[in-house]
Amino acid sequence: MSLESQLLAKFLDDINHNRINLPTLPEVAVKVREVVQDPDSSAAKIAITIGSDPVLTAKLLQVANSPLYRGATPIENLQTAITRLGQTVVRNIVTGMVMEQLYQSGTNPVMEKHLKELWLHSTKVAAISHVLARKFSKLKPDQAMLAGLIHDIGTIPIYTEAAGIPELEDEALLQRIVDKIHNLIGTTILDEWNFPQELIDVVSNHEDLRYDSGEGIDYVDIVTVANILSYVGTSHPLTKMDWTEIPAFKKLGITPEESIATMEEAQEEVALVQKMFST
Repeated sequence: MSLESQLLAKFLDDINHNRINLPTLPEVAVKVREVVQDPDSSAAKIAITIGSDPVLTAKLLQVANSPLYRGATPIENLQTAITRLGQTVVRNIVTGMVMEQLYQSGTNPVMEKHLKELWLHSTKVAAISHVLARKFSKLKPDQAMLAGLIHDIGTIPIYTEAAGIPELEDEALLQRIVDKIHNLIGTTILDEWNFPQELIDVVSNHEDLRYDSGEGIDYVDIVTVANILSYVGTSHPLTKMDWTEIPAFKKLGITPEESIATMEEAQEEVALVQKMFST
């Protein structure tokens, strides 16, 4: 058995026997999600939950007053911000904002670098997903944004575990391991977090370029295209493929040229969404 096969077998065995450390959703995000799901929830109740975190409060007010959501008058208090944005939008934004801390763990400098790069990639895919959902679908841009943010969530435990496996100092070997099992780990994480099936499907299928739900546009389609577009301008293999053969592009009804033009036009929106998730 090759070293790669041995390591894959170890990871899979650890997953099956709950020996791998899965990231937990930060407490404030759990509480906000619970309050929003409560039929008796209100902007006031959500404001109390978020208000216990001054940094998060300040960031949410900043978002509410940003060009993405800005209304006619400036917002100065949290409850008004929640009312303007809407409860589910707030839930998704808060979940995304606090998730950055999951990408800052570990003591190994190499893995810390990998996690930082992964977070930057995730915020870019989230931003592009927001644009695509708003312009080419009837899906919720904030849900698409969260879908983009968590699409590679399963990579976090691999990097964390790799810090204690000397063989995975081999970058190429580490990447092959990530490519083969991060989707499986990601679905396990989102299942633990009680995330909706439409987001679990994104983690499972966004790299399957043949994926076709056979119905209308879904969040998998959005994130699949966003993930590809995030690599424009690089030498990534996805940029060298024939995008016209990818069902997700067909379902969005855009040509490769149109999608690139859209991203160029939406640079400000992409930058604003990415800034939302940076400290």
